[in-house]
Amino acid sequence: MKKLLTGIFLFHSIISYAQRDNNTKVLSDITEKVQQYYIDGNAYKKVDSLFQSEVKKGAFDNVSKKDFAVLLTEKLRTGIEDKHFFVKYIENYTPEEKINEKEREKLYNFQNSLENFGFENVQRLEGNIGYINFKGFADPKSSARVLASAMNFVANTNSLILDLRENGGGDNGMLLLFCSYFFNTKTNLYTTYFRHTNKTVQNSTQSKVSGQKYLHKKIYILTSNKTFSAGEALAYFLRQNKLAEIIGERTGGAANPVDNFIIQDQYLLLVPAGKITSSVSHTNWEHIGVTPDQETKAENALKTAHVKALENILKTETKTELSIPEIKNLINKLEQ
Repeated sequence: MKKLLTGIFLFHSIISYAQRDNNTKVLSDITEKVQQYYIDGNAYKKVDSLFQSEVKKGAFDNVSKKDFAVLLTEKLRTGIEDKHFFVKYIENYTPEEKINEKEREKLYNFQNSLENFGFENVQRLEGNIGYINFKGFADPKSSARVLASAMNFVANTNSLILDLRENGGGDNGMLLLFCSYFFNTKTNLYTTYFRHTNKTVQNSTQSKVSGQKYLHKKIYILTSNKTFSAGEALAYFLRQNKLAEIIGERTGGAANPVDNFIIQDQYLLLVPAGKITSSVSHTNWEHIGVTPDQETKAENALKTAHVKALENILKTETKTELSIPEIKNLINKLEQ
């Protein structure tokens, strides 16, 4: 029995040592990526100090790889105060060089298609008001057709409600394409500075899109504290250009765009590598989020926006399928 227990103890010790050694390599690689790519060139010192402190406390001992990734995400976000940091354990990862680029793109497109490229719901509300529930920005090459279809569907409505309350962000190219539907001409929206290349990139809308543009009409954007990254950007830039009114809750506050890396063929790491600056205000929403024009609980935002759209119809005497008494009755119903 003693020999058996000794064997078990030695085996456990070997496993624990191997785990600590692997964790050390992961922590070292993450610190290196932060040093090379993070927008703040000195932040890696804080990361290194944080990791060393956590290792001494045994914070990463005897945790699964999945839980290790969760802990790293939490430590990076709180330690550097940037919500765009993210670490995820990738089970059964195949190194990229072994995957054909076209096959990888096909896989990503298929995965995004399972969620209709972020378009959860598109409909016409009473009073001829368009509604798009949009949850995420996929690659524009694959999702442009769905976006065009959604915009064509709402093209004849008198006003539009964009529901971004569950939008977690995504592809920058899709953000610019979506914005392009609300600008008549090519417009410079923001610049992005990348410290690791010391380059500044201009980000602009497109003058032409494949669907119908939505111009010179009221736009209401719904937000919550879950609205994040590119979701925040869509609200931020449309309002800055006086094209939309925001209703709901203050957003998450993550403006810095990310680069992604594979660490030790086991973990996906997102590092905020750029800094966005609005062409209008020369600011962004990092840390502070996007503050709504009218604050209300997220669950009440749609009703509030619908009422505002109907009140605007009465004010401007816009023709809809509803009579004036019917519009007033609908407003009373929504406000109850």
